Amino acid sequence: MKIYTRMGDDGTTRLYSGERVSKCHPRIEACGAVDELNAAVGMLMAGNLPEKPVLTRELTGIQNRLIEFGSRLATSAGSPSRAELDDDWIASIERAIDRMDELLPELKAFILPGGCENSARAQMCRVICRRAERHVVRLMDENHGERADAFLKPVLAGLNRLSDYFFVLARYLNMLKGFLDVERAGD
Repeated sequence: MKIYTRMGDDGTTRLYSGERVSKCHPRIEACGAVDELNAAVGMLMAGNLPEKPVLTRELTGIQNRLIEFGSRLATSAGSPSRAELDDDWIASIERAIDRMDELLPELKAFILPGGCENSARAQMCRVICRRAERHVVRLMDENHGERADAFLKPVLAGLNRLSDYFFVLARYLNMLKGFLDVERAGD
């Protein structure tokens, strides 16, 4: 199978439903941001992560879930979904957040991204995740039907929780490497 089809040369792409839309359609913008997040997670995993088996398992699970999010986003709300999303996954992300957070000092101020390289990569994942979340909200606002909300709400909730995960992961990775949180000047 060839990777190129030339069908997108006109600035459109095909959704799973077969419908062709502009490559800058809100649905495609949301898919692209989720895809970018998945690549950023891959960059994070390419680093020399501590606790490699645990974090690799979590991050690989996140990458697989992001593929499912992209599948759902690439399916118009009137079409059957190819990806089933459940609340158990969000609960597992919350458990991972809690596991790391209970080892961290209490957060008392805004902190600056940075520290060790892996922490900085986790912070990049966080901000890309927030952008993806904004694209999904925009898509939901434009498709303000009941079905669209029910169809995209699990993606929105998952991205919201993932941004929390990446924030805590960044702090956790810094802690493991001996870096302290750097508070915003003035706090």
